[in-house]
Amino acid sequence: MNRRRPAGRDRGSFTAELAAGLPALLLLLLAGLTAVNAVGTRAGCLHAAREAALAASRGEDGATAAGKAAPAGAEITVTVDGQRVTATVQAPVRALGARLPRITVAATAVAAVEPGVPAAGP
Repeated sequence: MNRRRPAGRDRGSFTAELAAGLPALLLLLLAGLTAVNAVGTRAGCLHAAREAALAASRGEDGATAAGKAAPAGAEITVTVDGQRVTATVQAPVRALGARLPRITVAATAVAAVEPGVPAAGP
């Protein structure tokens, strides 16, 4: 015996729910992928800032050292203040969508100037 359900008012409700829910799911996926990209970019900024601070504390050029490890499009700032070197790396994170605004992540590292280094340069 094959019982068929009579067509009622629920007909097409799955299609309507899918049409309403699918854009929300895609937006959530887009936000998640952008967040993962931002975390990875911030880790790269932190690595570059540490490299810059350590290089500048040894008297080397911190911006050059950070440039090798920094994410693409990063801005590197190295300042020497007495016996302390501060390096900041900022990089834009491109959201997964051409019309969405960019997010900027930043990381800062601090290192002490090593003894015997007369003038640590930026």
